[in-house]
Amino acid sequence: MGSNAGGFDFALTKRNNMLELKGMAPPKAWKTGTTIAGVMFKDGVVLGADTRSTSGSTVADKNCEKIHYIAPNIYCCGAGTAADTENVTNMVAAALELHRYGTGRGSRVITALTMLKQHLFKYQGHVSAALVLGGVDINGPHLFTVYPHGSTDSLPFCTMGSGSLNAMAVFEQGYKDDMTREEAMDLVARAIRSGVYNDLGSGSNVDLCIITKGGVEYLRNHQYLMDKTYARKFPVVYPKGTAPIIKERVVTLKEVAVVEAAEAMDMADEGTQVCANTQQWWWCGLACMVVMPVACHFTGVGAGADSLGLGLALQQVGMWHTASGRRLLQPPSRWQRYAVQGCMN
Repeated sequence: MGSNAGGFDFALTKRNNMLELKGMAPPKAWKTGTTIAGVMFKDGVVLGADTRSTSGSTVADKNCEKIHYIAPNIYCCGAGTAADTENVTNMVAAALELHRYGTGRGSRVITALTMLKQHLFKYQGHVSAALVLGGVDINGPHLFTVYPHGSTDSLPFCTMGSGSLNAMAVFEQGYKDDMTREEAMDLVARAIRSGVYNDLGSGSNVDLCIITKGGVEYLRNHQYLMDKTYARKFPVVYPKGTAPIIKERVVTLKEVAVVEAAEAMDMADEGTQVCANTQQWWWCGLACMVVMPVACHFTGVGAGADSLGLGLALQQVGMWHTASGRRLLQPPSRWQRYAVQGCMN
């Protein structure tokens, strides 16, 4: 495809073979699971889908929506990758809405079908969206299937997804022409139930969408297939005697001795705080001893001896700093305390 010459280009085939010979495993297709179906009856179309969303062997969502809106008279069931089906249907729905605004006419089912199959064919199946398209327009009811590669079918009943064979068996056994609304709804519900019970990728509940000339009826969770058979009570009350008593002993309060354990004191933070306070007082005293005499010498103020004594007093007070009621050194003398108080005043 990268060459200007006609035909196909198989240059990447050699590369893939070389990578596989070197031990690189080729990518595997991601298995998806869904059962979607549709059937035409006398007055319209009935679409149906299960509600299980899977991620490999894990159930990602038990009650997702697989019937997507396209137009007020057109809906579409999607199987495959959830992101692909949702975005493709949203893109077509937006384009049809602009078309209705521009023309002033209702959307036709064949228009939605053409837009879907052209988009999917352009990506050659890499957009994993297998669709069942149904609707009613001026030409009557329509039902189509759209495969991921862009091919389409027009049938009175159709199925898609991993549970499609189970649903198709129900359709082939129970379909008849000109069914009533109730008969068509029952047939689609039975087809989806067949896929839910026989396909591991399908499960949970049944959604139905009935499209007629008079409007659309979307029956969300039309049937609960995986409902719990019991209701759990909170809190759980067990009857007396459920657990047998093997041995019994009664202890009075007088026999119980209460011992309060003392907590160990953390000395690391205390020592750090003591050292910090001691250093502050020591540096303050050093400043009084060195800086103030020099300043008094140059200014002519005769307070050098007093500042020297004050510095010694501050250093002694700093070394005497207490922590938690314990004295680290001997307390300062009376004249040292007086010197500090006089300078403070």
